[in-house]
Amino acid sequence: MTEMINKTSLAGMSREALHDVLMGVDVPEKQVRMRLNQLWRWVYYSGAIDFAQMTDMAKPLRATLEERHTLSRPDLSERQVSKDGTRKYLIKLGPGIEVEAVYIPGVGRSGALCISSQVGCTLNCTFCHTGTQALVRNLTAAEIVTQIMIARDDLDDWPKSPIDQESRAITNIVFMGMGEPLYNLENVAAAMAILSDGEGIAISRRRITVSTSGVVPKMHDLGAQTQAMLAISLHAVNDELRNELVPINKAYPLKDLLNACRTYPGASNARRITFEYVMLNGVNDSDAEARELVRLLKGIPAKINLIPFNPWPGAPYECSNWGRIEEFAQIVNKAGYASPIRTPRGRDIDAACGQLRSQSIKKRASERMKERLAAQSPS
Repeated sequence: MTEMINKTSLAGMSREALHDVLMGVDVPEKQVRMRLNQLWRWVYYSGAIDFAQMTDMAKPLRATLEERHTLSRPDLSERQVSKDGTRKYLIKLGPGIEVEAVYIPGVGRSGALCISSQVGCTLNCTFCHTGTQALVRNLTAAEIVTQIMIARDDLDDWPKSPIDQESRAITNIVFMGMGEPLYNLENVAAAMAILSDGEGIAISRRRITVSTSGVVPKMHDLGAQTQAMLAISLHAVNDELRNELVPINKAYPLKDLLNACRTYPGASNARRITFEYVMLNGVNDSDAEARELVRLLKGIPAKINLIPFNPWPGAPYECSNWGRIEEFAQIVNKAGYASPIRTPRGRDIDAACGQLRSQSIKKRASERMKERLAAQSPS
């Protein structure tokens, strides 16, 4: 009886793992480096989904690779497109295990992909819908990388020539989806090594931003290991309020957080730290708080993103009115800090900042299927 081989996907593998794959199919030692470079470019530069595409590799090698491996990505459970062009992807990683990624056009040089680092979240930030979903597990490096690959497939964003590489749709990556990236730093760093490799997906590390709620002991490691741009989920200017909004503040209060920002590797006027500040009506949006924000950030190369609160069912807050947000921004601007007001994107598909929450929690796939069948049945 023929032994069944459990095929593993090459999508999301590191160079070291692909090297082991080639050694495992008995590629001669003197050819391994060449074959590795070829395989890497097919997987991460061209986004190959079929070994037959790898025309510069010998047919017997392609056949052997196909016997043992695939080029498949995780399943795309659902894809939604907002009226403003934002796209949200619900990605299935296993039974009942799903994450969301969001493509936002017109951000950065061309467009940004907001990706997840965990299934669920453990931080319980009170203004964030994702925080109401319990942590299931960390994502692997491959599961992080394949979020970008799935989005590139959907956007037809794999370059077909060097010119295409310069005009791609996804130019920026932001770790601002589900989860706290610094609680999964090993896999985030490994994924960034793949994403930034110049022979493959080639997203510059200066175009990759990692957002943290303030895991102070890991912040220096993030900068030293990855050279990523840093974003801080701040949202309050005193410990009492931040303890409520961002409970991790109880472990790492503002003084410690801001000291870690001042010593973040590579921070400079050319590599400013982004401070995210959600605007909550009557909670954190006063003129006094704007002035205190300026005082707190003194000496830190910073810019401040003001984020209109994106409501979700049962949310305990309301968004500050537009006039209040503009007055807050004016105070910060006058102090010399860039403080753009982030335009809400994808609200109609729950893809805006703070709204991501796995659809497997909102509504199980079996329930959605029952609804579809009921809608299709004759009355």
